[in-house]
Order: sequence, then structure tokens, then C-alpha cells
Amino acid sequence: MRVASAVTAGLGLVGLLAGGVSAADRPESPKEQRTHISWGRCSADQKELNEAGAQCAEVPVPLDYADPDGRTIKIAISRVKAKSPGERRGILLSNPGGPGGEGLATTLALRPALKDVADRYDLIGFDPRFLGESTPVTCGKAPRPTPPAETTTPRRDFDGSVRSARDTARRCQEHGDNAELLPHASTRNVARDMDAIRAALGERKLSYYGISYGADLGAVYTQLFPRRADRVVLDSSTDPAATQYELFQRSGAPAEAALEPRVRSDIRKVLARAERHPVPVKGQRLDAPLLRLIFKQLVQHEENDPQLVSVVSDLKRAAAGEQIEPGPALAGFLELLSSPELADSMTGGAIFMCGDGGWPAGGWPKDPETYWKNMQRSRATQPVFGPYVNGMIAPCAFWDGEPREPGTKIDNAVPLLMLQARYDNNVPYEGAVALHQRLKGSRLITADIRSHGVYARGTEGLTPVPCADRAVNSYLRDGKLPAADFTCSGTDPKTEATR
Repeated sequence: MRVASAVTAGLGLVGLLAGGVSAADRPESPKEQRTHISWGRCSADQKELNEAGAQCAEVPVPLDYADPDGRTIKIAISRVKAKSPGERRGILLSNPGGPGGEGLATTLALRPALKDVADRYDLIGFDPRFLGESTPVTCGKAPRPTPPAETTTPRRDFDGSVRSARDTARRCQEHGDNAELLPHASTRNVARDMDAIRAALGERKLSYYGISYGADLGAVYTQLFPRRADRVVLDSSTDPAATQYELFQRSGAPAEAALEPRVRSDIRKVLARAERHPVPVKGQRLDAPLLRLIFKQLVQHEENDPQLVSVVSDLKRAAAGEQIEPGPALAGFLELLSSPELADSMTGGAIFMCGDGGWPAGGWPKDPETYWKNMQRSRATQPVFGPYVNGMIAPCAFWDGEPREPGTKIDNAVPLLMLQARYDNNVPYEGAVALHQRLKGSRLITADIRSHGVYARGTEGLTPVPCADRAVNSYLRDGKLPAADFTCSGTDPKTEATR
């Protein structure tokens, strides 16, 4: 659930239904057959990969792993070869989160943070099934959004979100052959696709870095393929006992706590106005649900606090009737919100959030009134973010059909490294601790910051956490986990027991 996923959110196999073990989950045969891969230049859209000299290819995988001889789909992959053949460790895959994030260039983007470690791995990117350049799932064309009226109410805004969610579900499920494809959009199948990539490349094991939903995906991989996991890093993960809806709900309290009192007061005044009269800015009207989404993006990282103050200041003046010229932060959101591609970008998150049977997705109530009641109840303690995180932010209430599989129960001793920001208000810290306890071979590095994501922050223009970056690179280079959990405070690690 990185930044893109919250915008997206404003947005299982038959053999396992009885709890048995399918062939896809059993230890792999040492005689598994390597798939022939035809490498070539990446598509013109992949400018960074082509500039880096990467190669791209497609790996065929079963649509349904319970029917391995049935229909296949293609998984798009990229490769930047290791620069130190004599020290080559193997392959390093990654996932950027979401769910719904495209990842063909994600592992390459980690190269500046990996430093010399990048030279020891073939950096493998991939677009998860149904996303990006893999066999796609597309929905019917979204209608042009209806601008908010000059007057509204919270209930009217909510009813509008219900209509939008119902329409999105209909457009996705009735389009093309999606009725056949969508039941196979699950985290477990993405993990199986990762293992198919490993096998196709002729590798005995794979190493991996995943953030947010990508961290949860990595945990699922270790559960399904424990003997195939090499060096695994999970950054900003969630409680494996919670559903996706519960995880969204839990993000409200820490987000509320991250607001400075004066900013919180100003935001509440702006929201009170927007819940009656959407705020006019530069030819657009911004209603309260949209403003809450913007505030939720900005509160995730400490470095964004000045932008949050700027946005709130602009909105205060606009709410008071001034004709404002929005500052860079608000202008950027306005440009994104007016993009004709925005509705289509929501597809990836929806198909994985709605199609899974449990952690790390699923669990969305079917009755719209459940969301409304939770929204109203949350206002007492979370007046800014409660209505957003408890609301209908995905079309899953109207998703037809039952998941093919339950969620994944995590309980293994695969050695791996976990990272978590203590004040993460997207995936709260307590969830990572819960997963850490289920991953009995893991070590947890805590960063005493407000952030969503700990490793490689410098590559995104954020303040790096040097001791976390060093620990990840040391682990990927040498394979040695820290002797104990510890906390990164400033630039120096301090030992702290978190078990």
C-alpha cells in the first residue's frame, strides 16, 4: 500500500479449498524443466531499462496452477546481468507494492541503493500477472467523472462512491474474457509466477526485495516455496491475521496522530466546509473524500510536512472564497486528478484486492451500509481520516464469485530480513511485529521515523536511513542476518528487543 496504492484504492486453487496441499505448493522436483526464454530489447516504453542495457522476455505460466496443461498467460520480465560474474550470487527479484504495482523496472531502480551488491545479482524485474506488459486485464472504459455539485452532504458523497464502486466492478467483470481471468488474480498465484520465473531462468533459488504489498507477497513466497527462498528482504509489511479492509481501517489512528495540532485544526475546518460545499480550486471542485485522500498521501512521510502545510494553506484560502493560484504540491495533485488515465490505473489494485480470499487482501464487507456505519462511528476519534479509511475505497463489495483459495497462513522459519518504520501510518508497526513473530527465522530492523518504506529512501528523494541501508546490503552481499533485532535511530543502530 504505497502512495500509488492509496490513489488506486480511491480506489485461490480448488485443491486448497479444503486445506489440502496442491502440487503447486509441494517442494519442487529437482528435475523441473527449464523453459526456453527469448531475450530481446525492452519495449520503447521502458526507457530506463533500455538505457541500462537490459533485456526483456516473456515467461509462459499456467493461468490456473491446478490445471498446468490448460491455458497459459505471459509474464513480462527484464534482466540486467550481474557485472561481477566471479562473485555472482544469483537472481534478485522485487515488487513495488500496491497491490497492482507494475514492476518491470523496479529492481533496476534499486541499483543506486544496492551499490556494489547490484553487481553480484542478475536484477530481475517483472510485471505481475494481468498488469503492465504481462497478459493484461483491462476493464470497460470508465465514464468521465461527474464534477462535484456546488452543495453536497457526507451521505451524498458516500452514495456516489457506492455507485462508482458498483460500476467499476461491472466494467471489470463483464469486459472481454475477464470472467475467466479474474478468478486467478491472487497473491498466491503471483508467488507461483515468481517461482516459475526462477525455474525458467535455471536458478535453484531466488533472492527478493518487496515493499508494502510486495513485502506481504514475499512472505507468501517463503510460505509456499521455503526451500527456494535465498536472501529475502521484506520492507513495511502487514498483520497476517488481518484482512485488507481491516488493514485500511487500522491506518486511520496513526495517520490522525501524525497531524500537528494546528494543521489538524485547519484541516478539520476545510473538511467541514467541503462536506457542505466542495472547495473550488482552479476550475475544479474538491469534495471531502478527495481532500482526505490527498491529506492521507501527504502525511505518510515526515519530509512531506511542508507540502502538507502548503496544501492546507491553499485550501483554507480557497474555502474562504479567494481565487487562488495553487502552489506546486496542490497543483501536482490537481494535474493527477484531471488525468484521463487515472480511472484505468485503478484496475490493478482492484483485481487483487477483491479477488483474494484473505491476507494479504480480501475481507471486504458486502453490505454498503457497513462502510457507512463504520465511517460515521470513526468520526469521534478520527475526524480527518476515519471516514476515508473506513469508507468504500474499492469495488470489492460488488465483486462476483468466491475466491478460489483462502488467504495464506504464515508460519515458517525461513531466514529473512524485515524493515519497518515505527510511525508508519500506512501499514502500522504492530502489524509488522505480528508478521515477524510468524516468520520465526526473521530479524526486524526498526527505523524511528514516520515513513512508508525504510530501504532505499534516498532513491525517492527522501532522507536515507543509513544503518538500514547498510544492513540490507550486507545481508544481500554476505548472507548474514543481524545477530538480533535492532533499531536505527539517526545514523547509529541501537539494540532493541522486539520479540
